[in-house]
Amino acid sequence: MLLKVRNLRTYFDTRRGPVKAVDGINYDVDHGEIVALVGESGCGKTVSALSLIKLLPVPPARIVSGEAIFDGRDLLKLNDQEIRQVRGRQIAVVFQEPMTSLNPVLTVGRQLTEGLVGHNMMDWQKASDEAVSLLEKVGIVDGRRRLPAYPDQFSGGMRQRVMLAMALACKPGLIIADEPTTAVDVTVQAQLLELLCELTVSQKVALLLITHNLGVVAKYANRVNVMYAGRIVEQAPTAELFANPKHPYTRALLSCIPRLDRDKETRLEPIQGQPPDLVRRPPGCAFHPRCTELKSSCLENWPELVEVSPGHMAACGGPECN
Repeated sequence: MLLKVRNLRTYFDTRRGPVKAVDGINYDVDHGEIVALVGESGCGKTVSALSLIKLLPVPPARIVSGEAIFDGRDLLKLNDQEIRQVRGRQIAVVFQEPMTSLNPVLTVGRQLTEGLVGHNMMDWQKASDEAVSLLEKVGIVDGRRRLPAYPDQFSGGMRQRVMLAMALACKPGLIIADEPTTAVDVTVQAQLLELLCELTVSQKVALLLITHNLGVVAKYANRVNVMYAGRIVEQAPTAELFANPKHPYTRALLSCIPRLDRDKETRLEPIQGQPPDLVRRPPGCAFHPRCTELKSSCLENWPELVEVSPGHMAACGGPECN
């Protein structure tokens, strides 16, 4: 495995007490694989990914426990200098909102060449030539003319393409794509996702895809991790998860998706209620206040992940998982 995450816990200290944003998660990412982290906003997807490369503000954030073995090294034990050598060079990130991720006062060329000069020890001329090649690779024509431009001179889709180019610049082993298409329209979303997946295949790069869009997951991901309230509640190969979801939360998410094979009069079923307060999380399974399959045992202990079929894990004490 390229990446093994074990028992990762990341808390945020507040006046009300620690917010248990990530509370003991385990997952793997293999070489050249696309693995999805899915769930509602606030379930801990982004925090778990940023914990790996130590991009969270300390304080209030703190990594309480766990390990993240990447290419034989535990990322969580690296010092500031060592983790800076990993960011961009071995693990790259495509952030959710490119306008806030790109520096508005630096040209696109400066931001593209910075990693090439710092990590790959290129001179500025060679780095500029490589930057032009990267822009063309992600579909931005006339790259030489666009290098002196600033981010606000690009559209939302073009800015996200620049972010993809920056992520690919140093040929990393893993790309973390955090909601990479949120800020663009539907047509550009499809183009960017196709481009991202094509590039990961052609360059044999693993992709950790953070999203709440299960349609995207169904088309592109090899395996899926479903998160709720800071924990992973179900893990499975993508086809298995969609064909045979075991956890009530997973089934509830799937029931919210419009489907062409349903009768046009069928109403979507929203998930009632709100995610729990992560400072004062309810006892037992955190999903139980919203669950339609509640049992008495759900009020006592949070079920551990158990294998319900080969390669398929679920954390539920309900009848579907027994």
